Amino acid sequence: MGLKGKYTAQIAVVASAVALSLAAWGAAALTDTEATAQAGDSGKGRTPASQGKEPAQVPPVKVPESIAHAAEAGGTAVNITIDDGPDPQWTPKMLDILKENDVKAVFCMVGPRAQEYPELVKRVVAEGHRLCDHTVTHDTTMDKKSVAYQKQQIMDAKKMIEDAAGGARVEYYRAPGGAFTPDSRRIAAAAGMRPLGWNVDTKDFEKPGTAAIVHTVKNELSNGPTILFHDGGGDRTQTVAALEQVLPWLKEQGHAFSFPVRVTP
Repeated sequence: MGLKGKYTAQIAVVASAVALSLAAWGAAALTDTEATAQAGDSGKGRTPASQGKEPAQVPPVKVPESIAHAAEAGGTAVNITIDDGPDPQWTPKMLDILKENDVKAVFCMVGPRAQEYPELVKRVVAEGHRLCDHTVTHDTTMDKKSVAYQKQQIMDAKKMIEDAAGGARVEYYRAPGGAFTPDSRRIAAAAGMRPLGWNVDTKDFEKPGTAAIVHTVKNELSNGPTILFHDGGGDRTQTVAALEQVLPWLKEQGHAFSFPVRVTP
């Protein structure tokens, strides 16, 4: 082979090598482009594996299905619970009295009422009180209704209250009129809400007079620590007046104030 032929052969080899390199580079680039496209990247680099995933959901705190009555603080501590609101006239008055006496309470709210007055729900939370699910329609016969109906009443109200509160946790469930069932207690507990009872029913909803409400608290406190008042369902003038008297009296008797137990039987 002459000199010219040698040069021609060498050029052909180099050209072939360059062509192979270009082909390999093109295939690699295509593969990388496909991978980027599949990852949903827009050309700004690959998305980290952890990016874009939904945040892990925090499961609700496991609480017993049994109905709570005891106070978290134990001893002679008492629990103040207030039902059927929130109400634009009476809830603020009761919040003022609680604040004056440095007492925290549990507010058992009816779902649509919470939905209607979210600013009151937020105030309840901001002032350190706890929330309780008191169903959607306050149906005192729900213990005679289907499990599906009970679940709807409980879970829909829970969402209404949480939405009104800006996402604050609803920690208890109280059946209207005490109409608990094994199913309603199970549904509530599975959602992180401890079923909540009471020991002292002031019967303030019957408007028996301020003196009668105060007398009931004093006379029945030996039944247990959880006291039931109402801020919803009508004129609560007597309840407001009674609360003003009862809270200082309880302190004078040496009672501390607590919340009902949640995570212990």
